[in-house]
Amino acid sequence: MRSCGFPVLVSSLSLLLFLVPAIHGWGKDGHYTICKLAESMFTTTTASQVQTLLEPTGATDLASLCSWADNVREYLPWSAALHFADIQDPNSCTFQYDRDCVDTNGVLDRCVVGAINNYTGQLFDYMNGTQTSYNYTQSLLFLSHFMGDVHQPLHCGHAVDLGGNEIDLYWYSTSTNLHHVWDTNMIYSEEDDFYSQSVDGLVSAINQNMTGAWSNLVQSWQICSGSPLPCPSVYANESIQAACQWAYPDATAGSTLGDSYFYSRYPIANTRMAAAGARLAATLNNIFASP
Repeated sequence: MRSCGFPVLVSSLSLLLFLVPAIHGWGKDGHYTICKLAESMFTTTTASQVQTLLEPTGATDLASLCSWADNVREYLPWSAALHFADIQDPNSCTFQYDRDCVDTNGVLDRCVVGAINNYTGQLFDYMNGTQTSYNYTQSLLFLSHFMGDVHQPLHCGHAVDLGGNEIDLYWYSTSTNLHHVWDTNMIYSEEDDFYSQSVDGLVSAINQNMTGAWSNLVQSWQICSGSPLPCPSVYANESIQAACQWAYPDATAGSTLGDSYFYSRYPIANTRMAAAGARLAATLNNIFASP
């Protein structure tokens, strides 16, 4: 799958890089964390190929642009549906591609899982020297961002509440919604409480776990049973299961989420970001190793 309803982008990337940021997905710090974790696992070849693709942007590292796909949603409205894969059955805690990978018009493949497949294929075309009109820098930035999104539990939440966006509640004393809690509020609270408001402190702590206590998990995250990397349907299924087990319970409309919710949930968010970083690295290492 290469296009599947995704417009071919040939416009100048630099014109879109300095737009006012929007907060979606994991939020800026979440996506930065995921891409920083991935960068630490790049092979030398991958690091070189990524830097080549980033040259038109003037950026020196992938993490600094990992929220780009959020920043351009208003200007590339067709891309909005690609950030999530909402589960259409409100009683289901499993992802089914044919049922759930659709946009609001019912077009198949128009979800974050389809997008990961699409942009992975485009980067393989790049490495194989296939003549196309794709903007491969954008392919890299979309893939890196969507690999993060598919691991955010509520980006694969229930369609009936728009992945928690329609569950209005309080994070401590702040009025927000459940989706935003997992995107941003919980990460910022973790940074405030443990890392002196430093996202780099969060990155370092997760990375230490990935090279230590979680090392066996990292190895398991980086393989797909019986199929080549990546396997985003698996990642989406993990996310809805995490949403059902951790995100939705105790988070009813009008409720106040405080210490009990925070201290039991932020480790889940950290694990999902770690898995996203490990899988992004493994996917790019696999792509850029071809021929």
